[in-house]
Amino acid sequence: QVQLVESGGGLVQAGGSLRLSCAVSGIISRVYTMAWHRQPPGKQRELVARITSGGSTVYTDSVKGRFTISRDNAKNTVYLQMNSLKPEDTAVYYCNAFGNRSDYWGQGTQVTVSS
Repeated sequence: QVQLVESGGGLVQAGGSLRLSCAVSGIISRVYTMAWHRQPPGKQRELVARITSGGSTVYTDSVKGRFTISRDNAKNTVYLQMNSLKPEDTAVYYCNAFGNRSDYWGQGTQVTVSS
């Protein structure tokens, strides 16, 4: 059974930092592209960042220079380091693994940034 379990969300003041983790089990995450998405209140889900099996990264414009996606293949874990957080970063953050004609999602973790 494939599981993606996010952790590290919470309440933080604007300007603060959080690190999200996504622990993957049931698949070998290193062969998948891993991504973080988020869904702000009342809005559609959007891609935040992704990292390929080769380590190439892509970020949405609003988080460039503030967020960093990384992966530890030995631990089957993906991270999202979020710095200089803004109230508009408030959302449920989801971990996603896709590739090999498969697409897996975690249950999400809430990030709330207060002004």
